[in-house]
Amino acid sequence: MRSSRTEKGRRGKSTRNFGKVMKCLCSGEQLRAADEMVPSENESLATKDRTTSESSSRAVEVTKKPHTGNIEEAESSLRESGCLNYEEARALLGRYEYQKGNIEAALHVFEGIDIAALTPKIKNTLARVGERRRRRSQSFSTPPMSINAVTLLLEAIFLKAKSLQDLGRFKEGAQSCQVILDVVESSLPEGLPQNFVADCKLQEIVSKSVELLPELWKLADCPHEAILSYRRALLHHWNLEVETTAKIQKEFAVFLLYSGAEASPPNFRSQMDSSFVPRNSLEEAILLLMILLRKVCLKRIQWDPSILDHLSFALSVSGDTRALASQVEELLPGFMDRKEIFYKLALCYYGAGEHSVALNLLRRLLSKSEDPMCFPALLLALKICGENPSHAEEGVGFALRAMQSVDGKCDHLKSTAVCLLGISLSVHSKSAVADYERVKRQAEALQALETAGRMTTMSDPIILYHLSLEYAEQRKLDAALDCAKQMLKLEGGSNIKSWLLLSRILSAQKRFVDAETIIEAALDQSGKWEQGELLRTKAKLQTAQGQFKNAIATYTQLLAFLHVQSKSYGYGNKLLKSNGNFSGRLELEIWHDLAYVYINLSQWSDAEICLSKAKAINAYSANRCHATGVLYDTKGLYKEALRAFSEALDIDPSHVPSLISTAVVLRRLGDRSNHLYTVVRSFLMNALSLDRTNHSAWYNLGLLYESQGTPSFSLEAAECFEAAVFLEESAPVEPFR
Repeated sequence: MRSSRTEKGRRGKSTRNFGKVMKCLCSGEQLRAADEMVPSENESLATKDRTTSESSSRAVEVTKKPHTGNIEEAESSLRESGCLNYEEARALLGRYEYQKGNIEAALHVFEGIDIAALTPKIKNTLARVGERRRRRSQSFSTPPMSINAVTLLLEAIFLKAKSLQDLGRFKEGAQSCQVILDVVESSLPEGLPQNFVADCKLQEIVSKSVELLPELWKLADCPHEAILSYRRALLHHWNLEVETTAKIQKEFAVFLLYSGAEASPPNFRSQMDSSFVPRNSLEEAILLLMILLRKVCLKRIQWDPSILDHLSFALSVSGDTRALASQVEELLPGFMDRKEIFYKLALCYYGAGEHSVALNLLRRLLSKSEDPMCFPALLLALKICGENPSHAEEGVGFALRAMQSVDGKCDHLKSTAVCLLGISLSVHSKSAVADYERVKRQAEALQALETAGRMTTMSDPIILYHLSLEYAEQRKLDAALDCAKQMLKLEGGSNIKSWLLLSRILSAQKRFVDAETIIEAALDQSGKWEQGELLRTKAKLQTAQGQFKNAIATYTQLLAFLHVQSKSYGYGNKLLKSNGNFSGRLELEIWHDLAYVYINLSQWSDAEICLSKAKAINAYSANRCHATGVLYDTKGLYKEALRAFSEALDIDPSHVPSLISTAVVLRRLGDRSNHLYTVVRSFLMNALSLDRTNHSAWYNLGLLYESQGTPSFSLEAAECFEAAVFLEESAPVEPFR
């Protein structure tokens, strides 16, 4: 009984409220009491005046009709009142139904409004009122409509778009919403005057329409239209709030980054010659996010951590993590935690190739005064140390600390730390002077990697990769092959590095046909931009089998691939190329490989052309100088060859091929004096200290010992020849690592 009375009371109250509106409508105050009609947290967009009027029996009669659901009868009564025309009546009733939640009924009412017929009057009214307010003059003729009537009709169009959105008719909703922006933009091409919205809610309608339009196009799966509407929202003068503009900029950047839609470059009607114009979606997203970060620094908008997250992704994809580091460094204190800043900057500098800077930042983060047990920082420090033999010993210390920080917490994290310990020990073994020390470290590295594999039941592809790599470098090829196959199975052939390692292991077993079959399978599985290293390995396999013409054809295909790739990539490729990016290095090595192929074929002129191409890319390349020396050596020009090898060692004193070739040429040019023996031996021993698995160094050292002609030297020569044979029989066409 009580709820029944309450419901009747509510209906009576709603009827009385609607009756008040009818009083106003019948007395000529059409837009007086929209807020009283239905309680809503959004104030009516078309009412401002406050006047009173007498009630009439007609208004009282009309109040009962909307609750019967008969919209047509209520609408007819409004028109008969003589206070509203047909379109304004439908606009008001449509809003009433929309606020009640009767979406379909509201849409039915809105669709009866002839927007096309009203558009000229609305445009004329906006243009005249806007001109009057800009010039602060009253000398203009009366507009064909009141500004409140225009606001009411534009609100009806906006609510129609919202109704269509609620009903899932997104494209129609976008087209309806676009009408509002077309009308306002054509009427006020210079934007809404600053004082235009002092006494009306037109600005609110425009702002909401600007936000809604791109969302509707996205829901309608029309990415091109969504991009155009975002640009329109940001480039036209809509008098938006700073926070609203920032919200649109962020949403646009996110759409450009993750939607997969490639935007054509924006066409600015006027711009300075030096202004930056984005050439693709990635550049445009980066520009928007940088603008947002600048607003944060100027304290125009609140700090939003997701802005930096999206910018981190965008600049990482583009390859310019150095620029990201600059953005992080420019942030004011207080936006990010000190430890987070150190870690993020370390990631940025590591991505930019500045490993020493990254390691120094991590050392500060891992100091006793900061966070010595920060596991992510320890892992990154381990990774950096594992790539540089001079920091390998420090990496072992980081690994032990990482294992301690997760001891008893998470087996997966601990297995990762154990794996990185094995990698650090493996790298550290290469710097060992004594053989027993090197063997000991290699055994410890292998033991750590095997332990990590057992901890993960041999189901972690990353651990399997490094375990297979360590087996291969220690020439345990069968075990390496098993790990590589298991890794490839787990990854489903998705990782190029796995295919390459498997192919190199097979080539070390002299199974060149099988290795080439693996490369062909990888080429079928991989994307077109991932095939560079695969094609190079294929060419090397063909060279190892003496198929020089096939190898030349493959290298030519690879060069064409790199040319197309360089034309296809824009922003990211340009930034990466300035840092000596992978594609640039790969092209350089291809010219070197081709030069060696032509040298084997005794085609000197072709080899010289390849070397000139390589010099144009990088004039200071030890590999190019070495290839030039090999060309001279093959021609019998030993002094010129020795000069080229010396130049290579000036560029890179640890260039193993040049150390060996220098020793070979010196032996050929010199006599059997003790001084020459000492010099040649020093070059070969230096080469072996850098690469113990180089069969050419062992072979030439054996020749040097053999040339001395004494029994003791003959024994040492035999041991060198034995090592050379073993290593040559298990040597891959290119290094495992």
